[in-house]
Amino acid sequence: MRILRIGTRGSLLAKWQAESVRKQLFATAGVEAEIIIIRTTGDKMQKSALTQIGGKGIFIKELEDGLRDQCIDLAVHSVKDVPTEIPPGLSFPAVCRRDDIRDCLISTNGADLAHLRRHARVGTSSLRRQAQLLRLRPDLDIRELRGNVDTRLRKVGDGEYEAIVLAKAGLDRLGWSQRISEIFSPDMFMPAVGQGAVAVETRLDDNEAGALLEKLNDAETRACIIAERALLSALQGGCQVPIGAWARIERGEMVLEACVTSVDGLQHVKQRLTGTPDQGAQLGTEMAQKLIESGAQTILEEVGRQRG
Repeated sequence: MRILRIGTRGSLLAKWQAESVRKQLFATAGVEAEIIIIRTTGDKMQKSALTQIGGKGIFIKELEDGLRDQCIDLAVHSVKDVPTEIPPGLSFPAVCRRDDIRDCLISTNGADLAHLRRHARVGTSSLRRQAQLLRLRPDLDIRELRGNVDTRLRKVGDGEYEAIVLAKAGLDRLGWSQRISEIFSPDMFMPAVGQGAVAVETRLDDNEAGALLEKLNDAETRACIIAERALLSALQGGCQVPIGAWARIERGEMVLEACVTSVDGLQHVKQRLTGTPDQGAQLGTEMAQKLIESGAQTILEEVGRQRG
């Protein structure tokens, strides 16, 4: 058995995720693996707003290039960074068991969202988070925030921002959950498509790696991710669209909730659908249509005009 090469971004969180996959491979199959750091476009352009960089896959393109060039055998990604279109010749044999899907607030003085001062400076690079923040607190001064989790925490600690919004799963993985001021319930703050999930990509023709990765796959998480990504694909959304979604299995039934919110937070469309766990792709497509009929298309077209 060869030593597998796992490609990952160089952030603390990305390396943690890659190390988790490495440990799981050893635990399930006794396979040794080494971790190789690859810088992506998104990592190199830390000064630019994500909306300005544009394009899909800015956090994974170089990793996929490494797979195709056979510099690495596996690539570990946060699912929310993965575009809905998978390049030819590549596949995702493993979607690992999902962690916490929720967003959370980290503030300088421990205040929750309701108790931040009026016009407080809140940092996020996500249009979805901006839209949902302004829906709840239209007075806030939303500022662009780039950088890895540790960089973002340092910026709020230094007072550059009075609060920031991050995914709880990332803080949990890095052991920084004590920094959280408030955890947002999905009812008030819908997570991103794929939030909290990690997937492993490899070459379609690498049967050995594919078979090993299948042992890491969590069927329930994969079913939910399929539903959320089908919705995103049907709405033609990339990473930078104000779409929130959460699919889960409850008492054997798949529940899919999703919302689209205008960037200023003034317009908000939310819907809920249920079906069987094997209907994920169909549910996602139906949800997109339901949202469009409720006014989501107008919101997304306006976002496109603002960015275009």
